[in-house]
Amino acid sequence: MLRNRLLDGVKRMKPILSGWQNLRSLSNGGNSKLTTIEVDDRSGIATLSMNLPPVNTLTMDLMHDLIDSINQIESNKSRGLILTSSNDKVFSAGLDLNELLNPEVERLRLFWTRFQDLWLALHLCGLPTAAAINGHSPAAGCVLATACEYRVMLPNLFIGIHATRFSFVISKWMMNSYQSVLPRRIVERALNQGKLFATQEALEVGLVDEVASSKEEAIAKCAEFIATFDKANPVARSLTKRMCREPDVRELLKDRLGDLKECVDYVMTPLFQEGLCAHLEGLKKRK
Repeated sequence: MLRNRLLDGVKRMKPILSGWQNLRSLSNGGNSKLTTIEVDDRSGIATLSMNLPPVNTLTMDLMHDLIDSINQIESNKSRGLILTSSNDKVFSAGLDLNELLNPEVERLRLFWTRFQDLWLALHLCGLPTAAAINGHSPAAGCVLATACEYRVMLPNLFIGIHATRFSFVISKWMMNSYQSVLPRRIVERALNQGKLFATQEALEVGLVDEVASSKEEAIAKCAEFIATFDKANPVARSLTKRMCREPDVRELLKDRLGDLKECVDYVMTPLFQEGLCAHLEGLKKRK
């Protein structure tokens, strides 16, 4: 049964029930050049910040550090995780597109596998998760935001998966992540259009839950959301979350190699390479 499988998974997780005595050392020792972890000693909530100038592009190294940071926060008995950015203009600009441009196949395999790992780590994190979106969040930046349970966004920003604009066809698990937040009709239209939602429109359709006037207010609202689970048993909550999210990850976990092959095969096509080149040239002209 699904419940038994989930229980087996929780048995392999480090305990999350008692004590925050190591939180201060997590704040000091859990930081890298690419991510920082700050823990509120009063609430026990960890804030994980992406810190890769200029736009938090999801490189191999940043994704590695994010996965490591999520695992540290989860294993150090934090009460919740808030994902945000050290950059006041960009939450994350998405995947490092240079990794997709005329790539060496084995490198591309490693890159895509790491992206799979990152999404799984965040989407299935046993803690309550929220995103304080304090900058633009296109493409994989949006995927990270939708992997969280709650999203608070600042005004005058945009968010969305605009992959069709640079000829990319997203994996089904990325669509499932989007569809876990938005109705299918909106997702289908937005994906096909390559649509980026402005903050107010994102709020209206339900892509974000609240709007805040500052990063500090966004983090506070995320903390308020996490506090709504105070009366829930942490293990029972984690099991319930995983049960709710199991359909989103089922196909990927069943056939990760199949998803990897589809990605590699498509990225190597002339259609995608030509579209990506045109997109990158357009970006250069805008700088």
